[in-house]
Parts: sequence; structure tokens; C-alpha cells
Amino acid sequence: MKIRKSTIIVHIIAWSAALLWILPFLGVLMAATRPFDEILRGWWNFEDFNPSLKSFVDAWNYRDAPIGEGILNSFLVAIPSTFIPMLVASLAGYGFARFRFPIRDYLFITILLLMSIPQQMVAVPLFQIMNDLGLVNSFIGLILVHSAWGLPWIILFMRNYFSTLPVEVEEAAKVDGASDFKIFYKIALPMALPALASVAVLQFMWVWNDFFFALILIGSTDRMLATQRIPYMSGERYVPWDLLSAASILVMMVPVLIFALLQKYYIKGMIGWTIKG
Repeated sequence: MKIRKSTIIVHIIAWSAALLWILPFLGVLMAATRPFDEILRGWWNFEDFNPSLKSFVDAWNYRDAPIGEGILNSFLVAIPSTFIPMLVASLAGYGFARFRFPIRDYLFITILLLMSIPQQMVAVPLFQIMNDLGLVNSFIGLILVHSAWGLPWIILFMRNYFSTLPVEVEEAAKVDGASDFKIFYKIALPMALPALASVAVLQFMWVWNDFFFALILIGSTDRMLATQRIPYMSGERYVPWDLLSAASILVMMVPVLIFALLQKYYIKGMIGWTIKG
């Protein structure tokens, strides 16, 4: 088989880019698994190589802010913050794709404009609203914020995907007497599973990696999420790089695993609404 020069060049560029992305992670992994004196002259120095998992155990059970407890708290927030906006936005996206009403386009433009608002702009009023509702330092308050923040882009995503689905099947079901809601959850929603998988991955990763909203709304140590606990491992005069590196890897492993498990569906969902039919 003949291999084109362009194919070779593309592979070289792709593998080089992948290596550049992997190198920083290798440095963090070496810092987490090797004693500090072994990496003083660079983590790539392997004259002395005595790896261990002690840093991971210490980070998991850290005295002031254990990462294990933080990961559990992050799950308690990330899971409902993923499924709640998915459900609401799927209904809204289907409505924008299939129904016509007087202010539909203006409402959709408004939703798109909401996507451009930075988090920092709403920090103060958001805290005041949550404080008035008694939802500061509460998982419920943080879940509501993440759900509301994710709605605009998920509505856009689902609306675009539903627009590519063939309407003939839905029209046949409507002739048979099926209601609009039954058509949605019996026909349209199952056909949109790749898009829902893409949304689940992106929204879960966003909520899991969030630090800003958690910093505003969660104050007590026992309720802090995983991303909030990592800075607590750094002292004023000493930075335990082994603990910080191990904690970072532990926190990072969850979204990476989610992405790996749903990768096939994620890719289908991302490219599905770019191809009509």
C-alpha cells in the first residue's frame, strides 16, 4: 500500500501535538509518584526512581480537606446539575425546532445572548439572591446555579440537533393520534441519544471543573467540592507538590473516565447536527 506524503506529515503533526499535551501531565504524574528530592533536577531524570502511591493516599485522606470527601461532594452537585438542565433544555430545544409561536425567534436570540454573559458579571447579584433565599453554603443552591447557567447552550445544542431529525416519523405518529409530548419522549428523545450523551459529557465536565461558583456559594470546609480543596493543601511557607499533583490527578480522573466511556456517543452527537438527515 502506498502512503501519501501528506498523510505522513499529518500523522507527524498530530503525534507531535499529542506529545506536547502529554508532557505536562507526565511531569505532574512524576511529581505525584516520586519523592521530591528525586525530581529536583527535573522529573525526566531517572537516576533514582522509587515511585509510590503514598501521595495519593495522603491527598485522599488529607487532614484539613480530604479529596475523597470533596469528590463525593462534587458528585452530589455535578450529577443533578447535568440531568436537570438536560431535561429542561431538551423540551425547550424540541419546542424551538418544531413549533412556531409569535416571539420564538426573539426569545431564541435572547437565549443566545445569555451565553455571552461572563460569570464575574453576575457574581455579586447571584450571591445576594442565593443569600436572600437561604441557599448559600448549600448544594441545592449550587445545583440551581449550574443548571440555570447550562440551560442556554444546551437549548441551542438540542435545538440544532432536533432540527436535523426527519419529521416524517413524527408526522406519522401524529396522524395515529399521538400527543406532542408523547412524540417527544417516545420518538424524538430516543433519536437524540447521541446529542444527550454529548451534552452530558460537556455539562458534567463543566460543573466538575468549576471553581468560581463553588467559591462564591460554598464556604464550610465539609461541603467544599474537590476543586476547592486542592488550594487548601498548600501552606504559607511550604508547597507540597506531591500532594497537589496527586490531588489534581484524582480530581481529573473522573471527567476523563466519563469522556472515555461516552466518547463514541459524544462524537456522534457533536457531528450529528452538522449533517442534515
